[in-house]
Amino acid sequence: MQKLSQSQKIIKFLKDNPDKKFNARQIAEQIVATYPEDYAEKKLNPRFEDDKAFISQIVAEIGSQKEQITKNDNHIFWQDKPRPRIYWYSTEDTYANKEKAELTEEKDDEESDIIFSKNTLSEHDLYPILITYLKSELKLYCQRIDEKRSKNSRGNGGNQWLHPDIVAMQTVDKEWNELIRNCVKQGAGQSVRLWSFEVKKELNSSNARKSFFQTVSNSSWANESYLVATSISDANVEQELRMLSALHGVGIILLNVENPTESEMMLPSKARAEIDWQSVNRILVENPDFKDYIELVSTYYQTGRVRTKDWNKL
Repeated sequence: MQKLSQSQKIIKFLKDNPDKKFNARQIAEQIVATYPEDYAEKKLNPRFEDDKAFISQIVAEIGSQKEQITKNDNHIFWQDKPRPRIYWYSTEDTYANKEKAELTEEKDDEESDIIFSKNTLSEHDLYPILITYLKSELKLYCQRIDEKRSKNSRGNGGNQWLHPDIVAMQTVDKEWNELIRNCVKQGAGQSVRLWSFEVKKELNSSNARKSFFQTVSNSSWANESYLVATSISDANVEQELRMLSALHGVGIILLNVENPTESEMMLPSKARAEIDWQSVNRILVENPDFKDYIELVSTYYQTGRVRTKDWNKL
C-alpha cells in the first residue's frame, strides 16, 4: 500500500473530523501519532533534541504546505487571524464557506485595528510576552539585554547590530543522573545550550531582510538564534524569510500577544554545536546585562544549580 504524503495525511485527518477547527500543532501531533512508522526515521535526526522539537518541525512544515493542502481539496480552509492559524474541513457549500471565511477575517482585521489603536504595543512591550512563552513552553531561563546600558567604547555606530533583545539558557542536563553530569563535565561536553532572540513588531517587505540580518549579526554566536515578530505581512515576505532561514540557520517565531503559549515556532533554528565565544566576549565587554547573563551561565556550569529569582524577570 502506497504511503500518504504529509499533505494527504493532513487532508485525511481534517476530512475525518469535519467542521472542527485545529491549529497546526494539534494536526502535527495527530498525524505523527496516527502514522508513527512514517515518521520514525525522521524523528531519529540528531538535530531534534526531544519530541517537542520534532513536533515543532512538523508544525513549520504544515505552515509551508497550507497552499498545497487547500489546492488539493476545495473543502479545506485555513484562516490566519486571529492567531494561531486554524484549519478545517467544511461540509458546507465551498463557495458560501469561502465568503463566510473572508467575512470573518475582515471582521477580525477590523476588531484587531480597534484593539491595537486603543492599546498599541511597542517593541519593548513584547519582551515580557516573549519571555512568558520561552519560559512556559520551552523551559528556558531568560534575560533581557538593554543596549542603552552599553559603554559604546567604539564610538558612534561601533556597536550597531551587536545586542540581541533577549538571551536564554537551556539546561540540557537538568534531569540527568549525577554520574552522567560529571562525565559530561570532565569530558568538556555540553550541559547547557545558549539561545538568542531579536524582536520586531511586524515583518514586512520593507524591514524583513534588514531585521533578519540584524539577527544574524547579533545572535549567531548562540546555539539557537531566532527572529521574533507578532506578524508577517504577506506570503512573499514569508517566502523570503524561509529562503534566508534555510541559508543562514536563523529561526522564526510568531508571537501571539494575547495568548503567548499559542505562539508558533514557524521555522526552527539550525542548531550550532559550538558557541562563538569570541563574539560572546565582544558583547560582554560592552554590556553589563550580557555580562550578568554569562556569569549566571558560568555559575550553572560550576554548580549545576539555578536560582530562579535571577531569571525570567518580566
